[in-house]
Amino acid sequence: MASQPHETPWWRGAVIYQIYPRSFADSNDDGIGDLAGITAHLEHVASLGVDAIWLSPFFASPMTDFGYDVSDYRAVDPMFGTLEDFDALLARAHELGLKVIIDQVYAHTSDQHAWFRESRAMREGDKSDWYVWADPKPDGTPPNNWLSVFYGPCWSWDGRRGQYYLHNFLPSQPNLNVHNPDVQQALFDTARFWLDRGVDGFRLDAINFAMHDPMLTDNPPVTAKTAVLRRPFDYQHHIHNQSQPELMDFVEKLARVVRDYPGERFTVAEVGGEQALTEMKTLTAGNDLLHTSYGFDFLYAEKLTPKLILSTLEKWSHEEGEGWPSWAFSNHDAPRAVSRWGDGAHQDGWARLLLALLMSLRGNVFLYQGEELGLNQAQIPFERLRDPEAIANWPLTLGRDGARTPMPWAAGQPHGGFSQAEPWLPVPGDHITHAVSVQNADPDSILALARRLVRLRRDTPALRCGDFVPLSLKPPLLGFERLFGDQRVRCLFNLGLQPAAIKSGGDKVLCAHNADTLGTLGPLGFSLQLCSGKPQSA
Repeated sequence: MASQPHETPWWRGAVIYQIYPRSFADSNDDGIGDLAGITAHLEHVASLGVDAIWLSPFFASPMTDFGYDVSDYRAVDPMFGTLEDFDALLARAHELGLKVIIDQVYAHTSDQHAWFRESRAMREGDKSDWYVWADPKPDGTPPNNWLSVFYGPCWSWDGRRGQYYLHNFLPSQPNLNVHNPDVQQALFDTARFWLDRGVDGFRLDAINFAMHDPMLTDNPPVTAKTAVLRRPFDYQHHIHNQSQPELMDFVEKLARVVRDYPGERFTVAEVGGEQALTEMKTLTAGNDLLHTSYGFDFLYAEKLTPKLILSTLEKWSHEEGEGWPSWAFSNHDAPRAVSRWGDGAHQDGWARLLLALLMSLRGNVFLYQGEELGLNQAQIPFERLRDPEAIANWPLTLGRDGARTPMPWAAGQPHGGFSQAEPWLPVPGDHITHAVSVQNADPDSILALARRLVRLRRDTPALRCGDFVPLSLKPPLLGFERLFGDQRVRCLFNLGLQPAAIKSGGDKVLCAHNADTLGTLGPLGFSLQLCSGKPQSA
């Protein structure tokens, strides 16, 4: 049954543009992006028609994991600017009608955080149990078999305390003991600090790693012969070092903190792992928890198929009280979708198709910087790699550096207009040919299409927040309808490289590429059509 028109909050169906501050724009020519650089380019973001921006971490940090190792939750790292620079960014974004969402990393801190320095100093003290400490086994080995995401055991020895500490990521990222009420209160106070400054919400990084099994039970091994085992982490089912039942109480309290502020502040949880779907729904069910959850269904999928899209969307049943999903095809942690799903010979065609598909999905949409330009995954030579995961697992994984290269702003300027200095990562030549300055001058560019699609989604209730009804089409054709009240939009896509005949049935074409009025979708073509009459059945 189609949804009925009603007043919806700003975030429901919103398009949120992710900015990776280190690579967006450099205002002081030191080769690293900064807050002032973001502020100077917010008009570009606003021109897309998006609802909000999400800023990856800009907090004080030793940068062993490029900001996801926070040493002071309430300070801006000097390489990015100052708190005053952040306030200026926030004010300018609000002037342009953009909400501002910031990352909050509550599962772990940097080992340089004052809390950890105090915790490691002694076993008796105010913060002695703010982190997860454990004695060794009788033979001196770590307390259990847990393995970290990046490499090796989850445990590192600390000679100051004579104990092991837990870290689900790098050894320099010790896990907070979020079971501790004092730790929870400190995190709530951190949230209030940024809400008081005027931010519109939070993306909660790796939130399902915020609770561990206090009994430190061993994780069971992965025994399936079909399992893909690239890293030590992949050899275990991570049942005990994440996603504990006690997490729900913490999340509910945090959600209450955010809801106490006016203006429909927003929360989105990043959730990964084998039980991601269940956890995504649990964390967003009803009205007292988080607004939405951000999963990895598409981010790590190696191939785009109609089955992938339809089966993923159909897992969300539209039932009353069920949470609201969020989707991304690319981000700072995953290889760019144009390269992961497409091929270099048809890069621009894939970019157009993927933009149209992403903007047609039910849920919130996260658009990663450069996705509106059709940027591909950069090839970074080993000697230029900066990502600790890529270096540790090279060459078995593509790593994350290739998705983090600087934004190309101007084709005629050094380093694509990102900086006068050598950037922290190189700017590929084929990115410069896709620069904002080049595409701004072309009304048929990928950027121009991105603007049309984002605005179409914003102005079309069925696309923004309507129900999702799959169509039975033969692959590589993909089709579904979006329904809201009396409005119906049919979304048709050809995921193949050969023309395909398809029954159209629409009364008005809202946006199309490589499609004709006779019902043929060309290679990587799409057509979004406004329809009348009853919806087709699945």
